[in-house]
Formats: sequence, C-alpha cells, structure tokens
Amino acid sequence: MNADMPGLVRAAYDLGVRHFDTAANYQFGRNETMVGSVIRELGARGEVTIATKGHTRQQRRGLSAADSKKKLLAAFEGSLRRLATDYVDMLYIHDVSSPEDMNEPGAIEALEEFRRSGRARFVGVSTHTNMADVLEEAARGGFFDVVLASYNFTMADDKKLEGALRNAAAKGVGVIGMKTLAGGDRLPNDDTRAKWSRETITRACFKWALRDERVTTVIPGFTTREQLELDFSVARDLALTADEKRFLADKKVKLGMGFCRQCGACLASCPRGADVPTLVRTHMYAAQYGNLLAAREALDAIEPGRGVEACRSCGDCEARCAHAVDIPRRLEELRMFSA
Repeated sequence: MNADMPGLVRAAYDLGVRHFDTAANYQFGRNETMVGSVIRELGARGEVTIATKGHTRQQRRGLSAADSKKKLLAAFEGSLRRLATDYVDMLYIHDVSSPEDMNEPGAIEALEEFRRSGRARFVGVSTHTNMADVLEEAARGGFFDVVLASYNFTMADDKKLEGALRNAAAKGVGVIGMKTLAGGDRLPNDDTRAKWSRETITRACFKWALRDERVTTVIPGFTTREQLELDFSVARDLALTADEKRFLADKKVKLGMGFCRQCGACLASCPRGADVPTLVRTHMYAAQYGNLLAAREALDAIEPGRGVEACRSCGDCEARCAHAVDIPRRLEELRMFSA
C-alpha cells in the first residue's frame, strides 16, 4: 500500500510471494494499477491471489441501500479495470467497524452480485475496530468467506478475540492478519529498539502470527528490497529462535510497543466525543508508517466534529487507554501534524 515500485512487486514474486493485497484508495488507485500491470507482464495471473478493497467508511456514510449498492458496484468495476483482470480472488468491503456495518444491505447485494458472476471468487471485510465482533458475525452469518483483521502478539491476552478466531476458523472463514508488527517497525519505544534488533522484532512478530493455525497468512507492507527479504525470510521456517522467544515473552516490550487494539474502551473517557481509536490509528500511519496519505485518508473517514478539531479546544487530554497506550501524547503529536 505504501510503494509505487513495480520492481519490488516483481522481486516479491521471484522470492515466492503469491498473495498480493491492494485497495482502490491506496495511492488513489495507482497501487492497483501497478500490481495489475506487473502480474500481467509476468503472465502470472493464474498463479497468484489478488485481494482488493473498496467502499470505505467515508464513501458509504449516509447512503441508502440502493445508492450504496450502486456506488460499490462502480468502485469494484473500477478496481477490475485498474488491475487489468476479469476477476479478483478476494473482494473486501473496506474498514467495517461493526456487524451492522458489515451487513449493510446494499453492500451485501453488491458483493453477492460480484461473487455470483465470478468476478470475485471470495468476498469479505477488512476491519481495524471491534475485530472480535466482526469475526463472530462472519462465523454466524455464513455469507462472508474471509476477514482481514489486525492481529499481533500484543493482543495475545484478548480472550474475546481468541474465541472469535476459534469460531471463525471452525466455520471455515479465512482469517488474514494485518498490523502484524504491532504498528510498523518504527516502534514508539526507544528501549525496545535499543534492546532488540529489527531482525528479531520482525521475525518474532511474523512467526507468532503465522504459527497460529487459525490464521491463513499475513500481509506485511514493504517499501524496500531489504524489508521484503526480511519479511519473507520467515516463510519457510517458523521455528522460533531463543532470542525470538525471549522477545515475545518480554512483558515490557508489549507495553512499550503501545499498540492500539481499536477496542473503543477509551471513547467514554473523552468529554468531547472524539473518535479516539481512529485518531490514534492515524498517528500510527503518520509517525510509525511514515505514510501521510494513509493518515490523511483515516482522518477524512472520521465523522465531522469527532476528528482533530474536537481536540484543538482541549487543554489536558482526558482520554485514557485500558492497555497502556499513551493517548494524550499521540493526540498532541497528531494535532501538531494536522495543524
């Protein structure tokens, strides 16, 4: 999602990568165009799995079911054109936040039309928020084939999420993990970076997720050949080294990484009703990913009055996290970024 480098896609294919994840809004569609162009040049369409996403929260806000279906069908047709393919393997509604959101009638009808016509082999949702509820609904409803959800080792104590993963896998729902590095390799904690090497952090995080048989695969982003090779180095050997085991067992690391689970528990502590989870995720995109476009898109998806503007008139931030994320510091940095 962060790279506009066809050579990097070719290098990924040469290494053995066969699952390519993109979205209509990544780089305003250029990412889909790049991925589709390289796969076509390689003559590899039948050998790869292409997943794309469309119809973000901002795009579907306030639409009737009929308008939602119409807009979603147009968005998906646009993705097929940019990808230069007759079908995608996985088609997601982008960034759902609740069972109600994922079951919006217009979106369901559009997805079913694409699946029935063969233009999408499998349909699903991507989610950063309320992952457990979304996974449980996918398991219960039987309509969605796959869920793309945040999942990393800092969430290992989330019993609700663990149960949802178990139920989804038992019902045959494919689960693909994102945010596997707990927010990117630009970690927010200097002590963690000083104590552990980037190689140990990266490999341990990916192995932890991939060793979970309920998880089909993960979708790490990379913008350099070095990152690609490091990410892919775990693919053929998931055995944990002694250093990686110590890293995963280090409780200070989990606290230090400060990963926001998007659980929403902080919302009640904000007197101005700011969408704190999305604001913190925006900070992650800007400060840890270095992806200002993704940060801007996340901000734009927030309902009017609940974004950074809700924070600007505050003195001391009162929002608090149940999992040790320093919300006031991140929101202050985000206010500076968006000023």
